[in-house]
Amino acid sequence: MKRQRAERGGRRAESIAGLWLRLKGWTILARRLRTPVGEIDLVVRRGSTLAFVEVKARATADQAAFCLDDYRLRRVAAAAQAVSHLYARPRDTIRIDAMFIVPGRLPRHLANVWCG
Repeated sequence: MKRQRAERGGRRAESIAGLWLRLKGWTILARRLRTPVGEIDLVVRRGSTLAFVEVKARATADQAAFCLDDYRLRRVAAAAQAVSHLYARPRDTIRIDAMFIVPGRLPRHLANVWCG
């Protein structure tokens, strides 16, 4: 039951993040993209920027600030590397972004959170 609630909350957060990104001019290319090395919540494009986005929903802004650790970022980066050839065009800027969804606040989009 707890897992199902978390799954629904995650899907809701991804929908909110996707809507926010669309309002900011991004095109959603894929959602919940599974790879052998990890999952990518959203694959988005705006112009020549391709972003692989990790979405995190937390109850407070403080929790959101600490939820994205090195392990999770490595998994997203590995998954992005595994599928980037499917989405990237020549001369694209490719990056890993994060979005934090917190009740009562606007979504927070952090660009280029991975430098590995």
